Amino acid sequence: MMISQFFVLSQRGDNIVFRDYRAEVPKGSTETFFRKVKFWKEDANAEAPPIFNVDGVNYFHVKVVGLYFVATTRVNVSPSLVLELLQRIARVIKDYLGVLNEDSFRKNFVLVYELLDEVIDFGYVQTTSTEVLKSYVFNEPIVIAPARLQPIDPAAIFTQGAKRMPGTAVTKSVVANDPSGRRREEIFVDIIEKISVTFSSSGYILTSEIDGTIQMKSYLSDYRSSSGSGVILDDCNFHESVRLDSFDSDRTLSLVPPDGEFPVMNYRMTQEFKPPFHVNTLIEEAGRLKAEVIIKIRAEFPSDIIANTITVQMPLPNFTSRASFGLEPGAAGQKSDFKETNKMLEWSLKKIVGGAEHTLRAKLTFSQEFHGNITKEAGPVSMTFTIPMYNVSKLQVKYLQIAKKSSSYNPYRWVRYVTQANSYVARI
Repeated sequence: MMISQFFVLSQRGDNIVFRDYRAEVPKGSTETFFRKVKFWKEDANAEAPPIFNVDGVNYFHVKVVGLYFVATTRVNVSPSLVLELLQRIARVIKDYLGVLNEDSFRKNFVLVYELLDEVIDFGYVQTTSTEVLKSYVFNEPIVIAPARLQPIDPAAIFTQGAKRMPGTAVTKSVVANDPSGRRREEIFVDIIEKISVTFSSSGYILTSEIDGTIQMKSYLSDYRSSSGSGVILDDCNFHESVRLDSFDSDRTLSLVPPDGEFPVMNYRMTQEFKPPFHVNTLIEEAGRLKAEVIIKIRAEFPSDIIANTITVQMPLPNFTSRASFGLEPGAAGQKSDFKETNKMLEWSLKKIVGGAEHTLRAKLTFSQEFHGNITKEAGPVSMTFTIPMYNVSKLQVKYLQIAKKSSSYNPYRWVRYVTQANSYVARI
């Protein structure tokens, strides 16, 4: 795989990092890219796709914490490989800087350029391993004060009881020590599951699937770790450092993890599971130019679990000109809106406690008389959310064992869970 350029732009289009490896793409590619992304004309209601071509130049980009990571090339390369490369570059830079934002880039541009020169040579990828790069990269990061940071990682919202779990994995560099000179021995294991569920109009589950990742962030100097579970999986794949000698017999993973963040295991499960939310929707005509929408969501998880940042969206008929909303009494932390440009109903809830049920009613007004099937012109209802310390598959890390190099060696260990919506859809 070969690329011509790599650059990182801010949300304003400012050029933060730029490296031209082959001098094949005309100058001004950063401006061309940003102008195309900012004023995407192919579809007024959609964002620019991750890959597009302008004047014979292929542009690939991913957006990470508000920054555009971009690669260009004139040759035919695998899109998935380039997009994966951009994600890995972002992860490597985060491992070294401790945090990924515009401020940390600008304060550490010498270190970032050193990393890029080792990752890519003349447009060809050499390595994206944080562990391997430590042998070739010698600049020390300028650590950004944590007090100035905004949370950029699910770790920022994890809590255990009333005690907030340490967020040092979010802002810690793999090469920077504490001011005291001592290295804090820590290992973080995150089980992140993205679920896809489709409901029928009557509320029955049509399809359901879980895509999960066991993610590890390691800051240990000497170790061996393992985890186990008893959940039946359809398929899974593992990081190259994992030894699978006893995985089939007792579901134990043994590995010597490299520093930084990496996926230990990816898995997929399609067996029946109980979705965290049940969604019921109804839309009915209420007159010649009017209709009423009712959306009801019920949290099917325990009452000691809280879902965060819930957003419910529903496309409305094209003739919809106005929508008025009725929220339930005492609906704190809830907002409803009608996006007229793309005819979208949007309902956001700051949090939902397990076992709770919430309802939104919307009265629609049409600009002209509707003659079609209104249920076919509206929906489906989609939903996004995050549920910390909860996973739908019930996969668990039973133990995290670290081989001790001395009796006094006792590193910090944290295991956390999160469920997110990958595709959560209810038909009308």
